[in-house]
Amino acid sequence: MSSSGTFHLNQSGPIEFIFQMFTSSPKIQALLFSLFLFLYVMTLCGNTTIIWAVCSYTFLHTPMYFFLSNLSFLEICYTTTLVPLMLANIIGARKPISFAGCATQMFFFVTLGSTDCFLLAVMAYDRYLAICHPLHYSLIMTQRLCTQMVAGSLSLALFLALPLTSLVFTLPFCGHFQEINHFFCDVPPILHLACADTHVPQAIVYVVSIIVLTIPFLLICISYIFITTTILRIPSAEGRQRAFSTCSSHLTVVLLQYGCGSLAYLRPPSSTPADEGRQLALVYTFVTPLLNPLIYTLRNKDVKNALKKAMSKKAATENLKEFLTQMKVIAWPKKTIIPQITLIFFQSNFAIVRYLFTLVNRKIQNEKIVWTHKNLLY
Repeated sequence: MSSSGTFHLNQSGPIEFIFQMFTSSPKIQALLFSLFLFLYVMTLCGNTTIIWAVCSYTFLHTPMYFFLSNLSFLEICYTTTLVPLMLANIIGARKPISFAGCATQMFFFVTLGSTDCFLLAVMAYDRYLAICHPLHYSLIMTQRLCTQMVAGSLSLALFLALPLTSLVFTLPFCGHFQEINHFFCDVPPILHLACADTHVPQAIVYVVSIIVLTIPFLLICISYIFITTTILRIPSAEGRQRAFSTCSSHLTVVLLQYGCGSLAYLRPPSSTPADEGRQLALVYTFVTPLLNPLIYTLRNKDVKNALKKAMSKKAATENLKEFLTQMKVIAWPKKTIIPQITLIFFQSNFAIVRYLFTLVNRKIQNEKIVWTHKNLLY
């Protein structure tokens, strides 16, 4: 437990949890707060950019980018479930979280994290169909099937998260206040605080981890075995490079996600130090959600083209604003901009009418000259 003066708690209330501090140094706390806040904002901006690009450009309305936008949405929800509470506990006095609040955070963490892993397996299946069965791809990967796959991933995650969370929080806890050696309500640290035999809950955690991590990862590996075999049969080097480039981004994200998750949840608790568990949690809380948009942006030509088009449109808009400013339209005050634009409109119309009138007058004069010339001849 922390020393007195850091926080004051009533020891006769209901069960509450409090997170262990990263450090007691105010300077390092401020540095960590700034770093984590920066990473969180960058994660939100990067994943929001991908969602915006997929929704804005029709050439990204394909199953691959539909799954990618859903993955980005999951990353936003996932980090928002964990990071704000962690930031609130870094600066100032630590704030306890209620029993129900801790259970809610664990439920959303397990649900969103599991959906993320299932969705990566779905994306691998999508790449398998696109490369190994390109002629049947559009017939199989319909919009309805894509929606059903995303909904199925979320439903399976809910089916696993709800009983697991209920099982963990039906265990007895000794004392009213429990210090979690973590920065959020993760499953292993909460099980460590229980005042009962946790062999059965720990076994269930392993079963859930195998369903969430091992089985999807094996399916992804099988998919990429068929993908690699098909790619190696492509005669042209350019075609092989293009096919590999469409899979490399997804494969990089898979290795990061499943690697950190396996180290955190598939090892025995005795062989996983608490500090190492927190470090791994920092990786899949900050690094992986931040790298997802960077990897898909830097290694994907379609997303890069969409962002280039967006930047070119922005540049064109800025050039138009600059032109209008030079024409003294935008530079005028808001109260006078409508009369000034109206004045310019009428002046331009008057100039056009005057020009047309001049042309008609010239034509009439020419016809008069021709008519006079004919009369003189006859």
